[in-house]
Parts: sequence; structure tokens; C-alpha cells
Amino acid sequence: MRKTLLFPLGALTGACLTLMMTGPQGGHWAARAAATADDAYSQLNLFGEVFERVKASYVEKPDNAKLVEGAITGMVTSLDPHSRYMNDKAWTEMQETTSGEFGGLGIEVTMEEGLVKVVSPIDDTPASKAGILSGDLISKIDGEAVQGMTLEQAVNKMKGPVDTKTKLTIVRKGADMPLDISITREIIHVRPVRFHVENGDIGYIRVTSFNEQTTDGLKKAIASISKEIPPEKLAGYVMDLRNNPGGLLDQAVSVSSAFLQRGEVVSTRGRNPEETQRFTAHGGDLTKGKPLIVLINGGSASASEIVAGALHDHKRATLIGTRSFGKGSVQTIIPLGAGNGALALTTARYYTPSGRSIQAQGIAPDIEILQEVPAELKGRVDTMGEASMRGHLSAADGTEQTGSQSYVPPEEKDDKALHAAFDFLHGVTVNAAAAKPAPKTAVPN
Repeated sequence: MRKTLLFPLGALTGACLTLMMTGPQGGHWAARAAATADDAYSQLNLFGEVFERVKASYVEKPDNAKLVEGAITGMVTSLDPHSRYMNDKAWTEMQETTSGEFGGLGIEVTMEEGLVKVVSPIDDTPASKAGILSGDLISKIDGEAVQGMTLEQAVNKMKGPVDTKTKLTIVRKGADMPLDISITREIIHVRPVRFHVENGDIGYIRVTSFNEQTTDGLKKAIASISKEIPPEKLAGYVMDLRNNPGGLLDQAVSVSSAFLQRGEVVSTRGRNPEETQRFTAHGGDLTKGKPLIVLINGGSASASEIVAGALHDHKRATLIGTRSFGKGSVQTIIPLGAGNGALALTTARYYTPSGRSIQAQGIAPDIEILQEVPAELKGRVDTMGEASMRGHLSAADGTEQTGSQSYVPPEEKDDKALHAAFDFLHGVTVNAAAAKPAPKTAVPN
């Protein structure tokens, strides 16, 4: 079984996915199926009648395979924003992107109200350098309207040979007119972990995505920082998860494990109690208990929220920034056989170790720090969050939360959240009035 959360460039926001083969499971499944069989077959008869009418009477002879694919796509996407059908080509491309190297522009996208919405540009990619922002809506690609395209069709249109250009028409909140931005395609090398030593006594680690290289990159970062800073001088670590839209679940668990001795990292709960799964830390704390700050914001989704929630609930880290995105649903990848593609179907919700649902609520920081936003970007850098998406899976309990700042200043000197993290590790009181107490709920170990 393989679980993933988001696929770079052209995947749904923080799409949490489980790769598995499925089939009828025991007598209880058969009983439920039998109880609804008559109604299901009646509806399928209706579908068959419409299919035959279209084949017989449409103005041009339709392609049967396209009719069926369109019907499946419509059925699955009507469930929630993250369930989808992938034909064989899209399924193959999705598997390729999780390896950490692919061609394109370097943006994480989702579909919202018929337009492609940018979740986050990936650091040091053509999209990031061209000024694409989190929350931008792509209305046209090379002059062709996105309205009416599927997400896969839009993403495929943005892809192309290296060194060729594509023009995106961007609708940006607060801008009077759409913006035309020309971007040159490149091979996107997703380097998920970057790090450096700050002030001679703090290890700064930036995690931009959770792909197959993330845990190895994190281990190398910790090892390098430990060699550069003597243990007695090391004040602690800052792990920056801002605008990190997610990735592979196994990487989220192993990244959390790098800072935990033991205990639960995350659990998934489906429709039936017997489907609950728990994922626990392994390997031990590589930082030997050194203080840890985790930076989050409105662009931190899915795998990022799992890591932040686990480290917070175990009281292993202090969270600084703004509320995270709130992508806390699990999508199961169900291969449909050779040539038939796969389904990504929402099957469960994610819960932090203390039992809090992430879905449509997100992770709140211990210390909220709002950035100073340039005048030309004011009103354009807030992420609405999962709860604002049409047809989203509702929160399991509690009040849904929408909206959070996702702006990160390009210059480190202007980054208030980052400097607050450094101050905190140096023992300086940071925005004490905004600090929230850690949850009282017991965490299983």
C-alpha cells in the first residue's frame, strides 16, 4: 500500500492518495451491496438508455471511449474537489511526477469553479521566477480559455518541450485587469530540502515538498548542520513548511519521525470503524531533542499539516506563522487494470495524534505572525483554504476555518515569522499575547 498526498504540477491540492487494489471484503460488504442493488441497477439502466440515445442521435458520431470517460469523470468529480478519474496517460504522468523530476512550469495547481488555481509556485522554477503567486487563477493558456477543460487537459497544455514558451492569462485578486505572463518551460528538478546555518547557532531547514527524496534530504541537512555547529552551541532548528502543498504520506511520517522518539504521527478514519489506520514514528529523534520551530502558513497543506500537527501534539515543536490550508482528506488510488487508468477516490479523513481532524480546519500556530505585505500585493496573498472550495468534504467536528495569509517575503530580512523563530530559539519573548496553549488532550505513545 502506498499513500501520497499531492502530485507536483497538475495535481489536486494536497491530494492524499493511497495506492491499493480493492475488491469485495467479506459478508458485511456483500450484504450492503445486496440492499442497494435494485436501486443501483435502475440508475445504471438509465445511464445505458442515455448512452444509447447519444450514440444514435447526436449530430456527429461520438467516440464511445470518450463518452464513457466523460461519464466516469463527471461521476467522480461530483463527489468532492479531490476525487478524480485518471485515464491511462494521466495515471502514468502522475506516477512520474512523484519521482521529483519532471518537465513543465513548476506550479502546484487545483481546479476551482472551472478555472485552474495556483496552490503554490515551487521554489526556483520558471513559474516562481515569473512572479506567479499562490491564489492566482489561470483563465487562459496560450489564448485558449481554461473554462471547460479538465484539470488534466489544462496541465497537459501547460507542458511542452524544454525551452519553449507558454503564455498564461492570470486573474489575480485585487488586480484591475487580467495579467498575461510568458513563461519558458524547463525540466523541473524538485529539490525538496534546502538548509543553512543561521547566526552560527541555528539550523534552518526549508522543506518545499514531500517527494521520494525528502527524507534523505532532511537527514543530510541535519547531519551537515550537526557537524557545522557543536552540540553545546546549537540553539535549535527551524523547519520551514510554508507554501509546501504536500506529497507522499510515507515521507510525512518519516520526516516527523526524524524529530520524534516514538508515538503516533497520524491516523486515518473512513466510513467504517474497522477501516481506521494509525501510522507511528520510527527511527528515533535525529536532533537529540534540540528545540524545534515549525513555520506554517495558508499555503501549507496536506503532508505539511500532518507533520506540523504531529510535532505540535507531541509538544515537540512550536508552530509559528498563520493557519494552514486544511486539506485533511485521504484519496485512495485504485488502479483499474492495464490501459484503464486509475481512480483517486476520497476514502477517509486525517487526524492528528490528539484526535483533531485537519479537514476544513487546518492547523493553528502557537504564535500567529502576520507579514508586512507590499502595497501592490495587499488583498492578493490570502489563501481561502479547503473550507472555501466548492463541494469540499465537511469538517468532522468543530467550526470550519477559511482564509489565511500565505505571503512569504522574498528577502529574509523582511520575513517577520522567520525572525520570530530565530528570536524564540534565542530565548526572546515573541508576540506572547498571541501564543495559544498546547492542547490538553493526551497523546498516545
